[in-house]
Amino acid sequence: MKATAKAHPIQGLIKYHGMRDEERRLPYHDSISVCTAPSHTKTTVEFLPDDEEDVYRIGGDRVEGRGAERIDAVVEHVRELAGFDHAVRLESENSFPSNIGFGSSSSGFAAAAMALAEAAGLDLTRPEVSTIARRGSSSAARAVTGAFSHLYSGMNDEDCRSERIETDLEDDLRVVAAHVPAYKETEEAHREAAASHMFQARMAHVHHQIDAMRDALYEADFDRAFELAEHDSLSLTATTMTGPAGWVYWQPDTIAVFNAVRELREEEDVPVYFSTDTGASVYVNTTAPHVDVVQSAVEDVGIDTDVWEVGGPARVLPESDALF
Repeated sequence: MKATAKAHPIQGLIKYHGMRDEERRLPYHDSISVCTAPSHTKTTVEFLPDDEEDVYRIGGDRVEGRGAERIDAVVEHVRELAGFDHAVRLESENSFPSNIGFGSSSSGFAAAAMALAEAAGLDLTRPEVSTIARRGSSSAARAVTGAFSHLYSGMNDEDCRSERIETDLEDDLRVVAAHVPAYKETEEAHREAAASHMFQARMAHVHHQIDAMRDALYEADFDRAFELAEHDSLSLTATTMTGPAGWVYWQPDTIAVFNAVRELREEEDVPVYFSTDTGASVYVNTTAPHVDVVQSAVEDVGIDTDVWEVGGPARVLPESDALF
């Protein structure tokens, strides 16, 4: 009753914000993202019938408090589906920095859900596994199905699940990940989302944005898709900044990357667009022929970078890859 799984984190393109049901993490509206590789989370889980205590570790450190409660939500749901109450040992590690805006919770809960389902002997499709991962993080549902994926909103697991969107942009997209190391906290921002006076304005246009993004992906229209993603980042930030806590995630380096991107696009006609989730780090989206120029421009600002491609769905790994 042991399994290991790997999942890639997501970049939100049309991002979800706020939850109508915190326990099941049901979002107010649909969302679309793309997984980034080779960045990944690897997780090993084992059900231990003779133990009494669950033990969770990330990067070797014991997870407690709210972090453990979020893992509990995923573990408990798998135990319910499997019909047993065995204790769980879970160990996880990331290949990229966490809590700076690169979606570590999405890959973390996607890998955990995939490994738990496998270890429990559940025969589930990836959209079904996405409903398990969603209980830890709504974004994790999309990391389960991978590549470009759409999480539908809904009030139950039949409706609120993720599906993959097939598009020719998978091969051509390159993401220059601009690291701006400023710790961020996402959960509280989701909790207070509806209190922002900008939230209803976002809700009024996000459904059109979802339709437009799907159409751009079907047409493999890079400029239209990532212009939409850039504008959605600005919309999301307007909403988080005008909530009760006045969350401001961006740092001066964040704005410097935005300016470098706009200069490349407007003065050198490079197909490049910026995007952020709830964090200071920046996804700089471009195409394969232009990635070297874009990476050089971002690094000239003084920012550390990685270059990522589109990552596939969460998958179970062989026993030899287990973390314990």
